[in-house]
Amino acid sequence: MRVFFIAGEPSGDRLGRAVMAGLKQLAPEVTFDGIGGPGMAGEGLKSRFPMQELSVMGIAEVLPRYRHLMRRLDETARAVIETRPDILLTIDSPDFCLRVARRVKAAGAPVRCVHYVAPSVWAWRPGRAAKMARSIDQVLALLPFEPPYMEAAGMECDFVGHPVVTDPQASDKDARAFRDRHGIADAPLVLALPGSRRGEVQRLSETFGAALARVQAALPEARVVLPCAAPVIDLVRAETRHWSVAPLLIDPAEDADGSEKRAAFRAADVALAASGTVSLELAAADTPMVVAYDMGWISRQIIGRMLLTDTVTLVNLVSETRAVPEYIGNACRPEPIGRALLRVLERPEAQRAALRETMLRLGAGGEAPGHRAARAILDRAS
Repeated sequence: MRVFFIAGEPSGDRLGRAVMAGLKQLAPEVTFDGIGGPGMAGEGLKSRFPMQELSVMGIAEVLPRYRHLMRRLDETARAVIETRPDILLTIDSPDFCLRVARRVKAAGAPVRCVHYVAPSVWAWRPGRAAKMARSIDQVLALLPFEPPYMEAAGMECDFVGHPVVTDPQASDKDARAFRDRHGIADAPLVLALPGSRRGEVQRLSETFGAALARVQAALPEARVVLPCAAPVIDLVRAETRHWSVAPLLIDPAEDADGSEKRAAFRAADVALAASGTVSLELAAADTPMVVAYDMGWISRQIIGRMLLTDTVTLVNLVSETRAVPEYIGNACRPEPIGRALLRVLERPEAQRAALRETMLRLGAGGEAPGHRAARAILDRAS
């Protein structure tokens, strides 16, 4: 079997690496081609060009590179059409990946197209599924409730588990050592997670700082720890200088293996987190949370009208509860967020059942997601 991969982001590289390892176990004669990052290179992929060329987001970033991206799109589609692999496996990055798949299908190439990571059509823009179905044969889903949405649009879909279930976790001993290292002892510890993109940090920083100030006013001994994402660490440092509560910043450059961040997740009594997959990371660490998010006024109006669910927090969706309080858009204000953090600190056990149910439903304790994904690809292709 020959598989042509396209991954355009570090997260896609991690998914691709795991699938490649699974395919090699289940089909040892498999060969790989395509575009990927260092993780996939470690499993034997020789990338046709650096994956980083595709890792751009937003109009301001894409426009200056539009012609180059279109050349890469042409080059990639042509390579698939000419080499005719058994499988084209595109991983996330839908703007690039699905365009390639459309061109491959339009050319009549006998290639089975599989896309890894279902679009969130359950939340907004459900028409995306029908559009995908014109060029995608099979979808590999990370969330257990996604297959019916894809199947209704005419695609085969398999829930293969979420990669968070295989992420390494800190132990209680690691958490205690973290507290001891930083002189926290038994004080309430709040984990602040204002996002990994500059726009998120800029929008949320003031609100997060003010909400945390309310927690510290009620609990003067409370401490705050903030693991920084590498692309925004300078911005986080600048923004948090205005906070009345001084957070302990974890610099990823000094935490190459992520052990300090994992220990902080485990040591925290509660987290204040931007909306996103970080809620699943917190569930894996068994850390109760409050989710808050805001966006620009125009985006708020558009998305508010298009949103199909009453919650955007993945823990709430996967566990089919509303255990995690969330403050989105107009509700993203310091006073209610601060009160919610204090309530969770008083009764952290109120979320624990939902956190554990989330991990079970995502595949914890079962076959590794990469292996399940590889098996689903082979079963459907046979």
